[in-house]
Amino acid sequence: MTIDRRRFLKSVSTGAIGVGAFSSALRSGSAIAATPTPVFQQDLRNAQNSNFKLGLAAYSFKPHFEFYKGKKAKLPPLDGKKIDMFGFIDYCADQNCGAELTSYFFPPDADDAYFKKIKRYAFLNGVPIVGTAIGNNFTIPRSEKLDQQIIDAKRWIDRASLMGAPHIRFFAGKRKELEGSPETMNVAIEALQQCADYAGKAGVFVGVENHGDLSADHIIEIISGIKSDWFGVNLDTGNFVSDNPYAEIKQCAPYAVNVQIKVKMKAPHNGDKFDADLERISKILREASYRGNVVMEYEEENPFENVPAAMDQLRKYFSS
Repeated sequence: MTIDRRRFLKSVSTGAIGVGAFSSALRSGSAIAATPTPVFQQDLRNAQNSNFKLGLAAYSFKPHFEFYKGKKAKLPPLDGKKIDMFGFIDYCADQNCGAELTSYFFPPDADDAYFKKIKRYAFLNGVPIVGTAIGNNFTIPRSEKLDQQIIDAKRWIDRASLMGAPHIRFFAGKRKELEGSPETMNVAIEALQQCADYAGKAGVFVGVENHGDLSADHIIEIISGIKSDWFGVNLDTGNFVSDNPYAEIKQCAPYAVNVQIKVKMKAPHNGDKFDADLERISKILREASYRGNVVMEYEEENPFENVPAAMDQLRKYFSS
């Protein structure tokens, strides 16, 4: 299902084939589903020079934030090392990288004035806000619960716009829920379409992440069902737990609008962790003509001490 993003766009003008038609074809198994239409002008990217910009996700410091998903964290900051969003921006300034401000860790009373203060603080400290992220689930039945999740998602799109974040990470949902009911994929696509339409008006990209044990095929089906110039993949390199995760990364790379790097990957049979081949991932992204943010999401121990060395590894392979 991989394609040359620039060559394809030269041969097929945007909108010549409806994205929704690809979604239907994919589900029916027809040959046309093999190459879903890229949803934004990928030919604007210069294939001769992959311009990566490094960032760091606030999620890397999850055990050290005071708040989690709108509530006080159940446990005190790990080892007594506390950080808030302003401290995280300071840390990114020290690392000379951008900041992904994961929504989970904002204080529950954060208002528009707070988000403007975050934007100002990051700007004055020379830290690009490369995005934010929410933890939604759209693979649930149509209901008031789903409606509320869409409302919450749109609220965070507004906040992303307020902070000047160009990208917001969304989840589609969970594999077990998708496979439990064929209708669930339609529900997820409809919800994501609403959010993509809303985000497009604000000039914010929505990237659907390969989260929840979704395969590359699931992600391509979702991408094929959304018609928006402001929608793509938030490609998390550590989330494909399969016999060939690099093949799945390659399959999704042409549709990436944001890339999250994990330094470890998981084996599918026993869950053992092993070092990610950063050089191989870099090559895949370059071959896909990806130009954009490469954000490290560090999920190992002692981030305060270990993130600097991990960022140096990223600079080795993802320098422009």
